[in-house]
Amino acid sequence: MPPSIAFIGTGVMGRSMAGHLLKAGHTLHVYNRTKAKAESLLAAGAHWHDSAGDAAAQADVVITMVGYPADVEQTYLGADGVIARARAGALLIDMTTSSPVLARRIAEAAAQRGLGALDAPVSGGDVGAREARLVIMAGGAESDFARARPIFELMGKSIARHGGPGAGQHCKMANQIAVAVGMVAWCEALAYARRAGLDPAGVQAAIAGGAAGSWAMTNLAPRALAGNFGPGFYVKHILKDLGIALDSAAAMKLDLPGLALARRLYDQVASQGWTEEGTQVLYRLYVSL
Repeated sequence: MPPSIAFIGTGVMGRSMAGHLLKAGHTLHVYNRTKAKAESLLAAGAHWHDSAGDAAAQADVVITMVGYPADVEQTYLGADGVIARARAGALLIDMTTSSPVLARRIAEAAAQRGLGALDAPVSGGDVGAREARLVIMAGGAESDFARARPIFELMGKSIARHGGPGAGQHCKMANQIAVAVGMVAWCEALAYARRAGLDPAGVQAAIAGGAAGSWAMTNLAPRALAGNFGPGFYVKHILKDLGIALDSAAAMKLDLPGLALARRLYDQVASQGWTEEGTQVLYRLYVSL
């Protein structure tokens, strides 16, 4: 029998990720703060629990995909949380983009109870989650990574371990720096094309296949040009990630001016009240300038 899995956090990405595990034959135990977001999984055979700890107590593997580091900390380290309630020998996998420092704290607390722990944040957004082709960046012990790999393969296509506890989160911070600075790049390119009197959609099509091409240029720029700012990845979450990245860079005495600019621009986006929109709403800021 495949290991039973508790999946905690069934939002935009987590719901699709959990669905792949359920389809593969894993017994799935789910918890989400808003039960309605888990209804499709429950209809497909998943088991509902009223807390993260209750779900963890029923599973061989616990996966979390929640919002913020504070949520991760409470979910794992709370008095009735995952580490307190998990089965002996369970493997804990946090796939939230969170703090490398917190990932190490969770790994240490898990080890004290004889539990395995990985930090394994992902990249690919709602499309990657839906199509099971996420990039999965893991940190933790090699033995725990080997144990998790068959599960990761149900959700992603590019899967790698980058080192010990916290290494997955550091890799994700590098990813988010590239994403955020890249978002500024395509927004500025298409704002320039628009101001020059060109058709931005035509320019996007022309340059996306060349040296200026990127996943965001191909997937998010057309959404923005069509006025579709629905969230594949929320502004409020990129702001969280950029804050973590800036804090981590400061701790390493590393100056990243491109990252600082991206954070300043997304702060302007937030000041417009667009935190529940997708990150491509940054283009709307340029159009309104």
